[in-house]
Amino acid sequence: MTKEINLMIVEDHALTRIGLKTALEENSNLKVIAEAEYGQTAIDMANSLNLDVILMDLGLPDINGIEATQAIKEANQDIKIIILTSHSNDQEVLKAFIAGADAYCLKDIKPDNLTSIIQNIAQGGVWLDPAIAKIVLNKMIKLNNLNDNLKSDNLKKESPLTDREHEVLQLLADGLNNIEIAKKICISQYTVKAHIGNILQKLSVDDRTQAVVRAMREGWIT
Repeated sequence: MTKEINLMIVEDHALTRIGLKTALEENSNLKVIAEAEYGQTAIDMANSLNLDVILMDLGLPDINGIEATQAIKEANQDIKIIILTSHSNDQEVLKAFIAGADAYCLKDIKPDNLTSIIQNIAQGGVWLDPAIAKIVLNKMIKLNNLNDNLKSDNLKKESPLTDREHEVLQLLADGLNNIEIAKKICISQYTVKAHIGNILQKLSVDDRTQAVVRAMREGWIT
């Protein structure tokens, strides 16, 4: 039986909240157990409710979604936060991930796609809106170029990962969770978890999103 995913929608427009809730609850394992109009309300609810995933808008009436995300993540690392916004400014995208966001989606996303992303994120997957991925990668490349000396600017770094680790990381980038990866390449979930641990250690990153972004930037995966 598929585990029920408890959701909170943080959005200051009532009609948008109603629409999201109606669309998401068409899926039997998604349950919206809380709604918040204000960032501080979302923080308080996150501390008192058994939440799995939060859909977070950025433009809130009090504190913004980035500040709310950071506060929630500092107290509740296990809660996954998906930024759902119409904002695609590169600074906001980067600040959201620095604050601890697990995914960043634009509001023109189709309901079925959002449902799939929620399920993947809840199970440990990683996902970036294609438009957002380009923003993040371009920004990181620019920062990387500033820090590299002239001799190394055009050199492609050799990947420290094994072929199997590359395969697992590519599947993470494609949006698959641990269970799906295990089935896809015929290994156990425990082995998938071990590969991901090795990937994070070898790339000196803290989470899957950072691993995917770095590998895409270096050209190791697509």
